[in-house]
Amino acid sequence: MIAPFGLLLDVDGPIASPESRRIALDSIVDDLLTLASAGIPIAFITGRSDAFMREQVVARLVDGGLDARSHVFGVFEKGGCWASIGATGLGELEIDRDLAVPESVREAVEGLAREQYADTMFVDEGKHVMISLEACTDVSPAAYHAAQARYEAEVYERLVGSGLGLRYRDREAHDGLGRVPWRIDSTIISTDVESVLLDKNRGADRALDWFAARGVTAQRWWSVGDSRSDYRMADAVHARGIPVAHLDVRPADGVLGKQYDVVVEGDLVHDHAGAAFLRRRVAELP
Repeated sequence: MIAPFGLLLDVDGPIASPESRRIALDSIVDDLLTLASAGIPIAFITGRSDAFMREQVVARLVDGGLDARSHVFGVFEKGGCWASIGATGLGELEIDRDLAVPESVREAVEGLAREQYADTMFVDEGKHVMISLEACTDVSPAAYHAAQARYEAEVYERLVGSGLGLRYRDREAHDGLGRVPWRIDSTIISTDVESVLLDKNRGADRALDWFAARGVTAQRWWSVGDSRSDYRMADAVHARGIPVAHLDVRPADGVLGKQYDVVVEGDLVHDHAGAAFLRRRVAELP
């Protein structure tokens, strides 16, 4: 089956509101269901856990009557976990445990957050391969970002002091074998400690391969995201020689110059831009 287009969607920002951490605009659910029913391949490629996706996104699609014949896929933790999405919910979860953060690192990073930063952030208990500390919803962005900067600097010093090979912004420390296999990655609502092999291009490749194995492809693809790393979804498609364009729903951070089209939704940002984009795609259906 060759669809007129396919969608690779980040979740936080274009689909779920970064403020409420849920789908706040009902039209997003309605239009995703319409697109899925029309045979459009849709992949959610997110750093979120499968638990978050199940509760905040998949449940909404299932309750809305997701077509059993649709082609919907989820890649979680930036490629560390994945599962099909169908009329009854998430399929069997697969996990790449070779990319999991060592348990000793998890204990140190999560322990620091719980002991000293619980007033501004909490541990995402649903992660299998990453460590994620997320901003408390009752904390202002300014207060969170100030605490986040202190927390990340302290985590870097502690982990590097233990001999871990780690990258953080423009700082880098090698382990005893000269490697840097882990990184600290910041977003506007979270801090992740993860394998350097996890990223949105890995998630996009996973999704494209999953669709291809089922005989599903598209004439062109759209990727949608709110961070600079989300462009890597389109990078992965472009590397395969397939037409692609990227929608940036937070262009204030700087629109990147690419060999493919990069667009914005006027003055709209975050999930309002995502909703407008999906409504346009519905209007394009044959």
